[in-house]
Amino acid sequence: MVAGTHLAAIAHAGDHVTLRGVLSRRAERAQALLAGLPDNYPAAPEVYRDLDQLIADDTVEAVIIMTPANVRLDLIGPIAGSGKHILLEKPVARTQSEAETVVELCEKAGIHLGVVFQHRFREASLSAKRIVEEVGLGRLGAVEVAVPWWRDQSYYDEPGRGTYDRDGGGALISQAIHTIDLMLWLTGPVSRVQALTATSIFHKMEAEDFAVAGLEFANGAVGSFTASTCSFPGSSESVALHFEKASLRLEAGVLSVNWRNGKTETYGTNSATGGGANPMAFTHEWHQSVLENFSGAVRRGVSPAITGRQALAAQRLIHAIEQSGQKGRIWELT
Repeated sequence: MVAGTHLAAIAHAGDHVTLRGVLSRRAERAQALLAGLPDNYPAAPEVYRDLDQLIADDTVEAVIIMTPANVRLDLIGPIAGSGKHILLEKPVARTQSEAETVVELCEKAGIHLGVVFQHRFREASLSAKRIVEEVGLGRLGAVEVAVPWWRDQSYYDEPGRGTYDRDGGGALISQAIHTIDLMLWLTGPVSRVQALTATSIFHKMEAEDFAVAGLEFANGAVGSFTASTCSFPGSSESVALHFEKASLRLEAGVLSVNWRNGKTETYGTNSATGGGANPMAFTHEWHQSVLENFSGAVRRGVSPAITGRQALAAQRLIHAIEQSGQKGRIWELT
């Protein structure tokens, strides 16, 4: 589903990146994808017949992997071993331990591993990061996070979707992971979790479509977290951060800052994020920003903005929420 978004991002990235080819289990799917390129695209991308052909292509410097999580290790090992850099769609892997294996494998191979957490590249998110780091807000006291999304049953009727074997879970790892990453980027790590996870009456699926958790942060703040794909008709996710001198709220691409002295500020523009029945209802521009940052990092030989090791923080918190919910007790993050 997200392949079309990446194609649009590549097509608009100009000189930053050139598409050399596509590999898919079905060649006709790859051909259909490439048909979406502009007629004047300055290259003739190939449809690779197999992974060996892709690896043998010396013109390829980096590979974007957007397969289901259950087949990634089979791809990442050979690609990393060939010295090609990897930009990985979320999640890094199905589980925390698999994700750590992926990161260690890429670090050992000496390649760059970037992860697509495009919500960090929204104008409002970048403004929030700047304000948190550069403006004197005082101590962070409380955090509120909500991901009230909706998915029709038809979404989960696709074989393997919403299962632990293919996806690694449900709403947490497939949908809320973006907002979890954004929260942690702004707040720092969580130290303890107490959670409830469940599958609602609205879906027939193996994993959770609802999760709620109380959070304790390493900096002493407390927080609440809710993630759902059973919140019809679905609405924008939000992150609220309450500091001693101001409160920040990110929602639908807009940052609102309310200072205790009465001053207010607003950054960004309202935008769709895929929270409703159509999971692809969002712009390609954030993916384009991720791609341009990653390609620039490869050219300069520096780390991308979002590395595989940084992305482990979201996987660890998801693991903690799942474990706490399943075992019915507080879960400590180490």
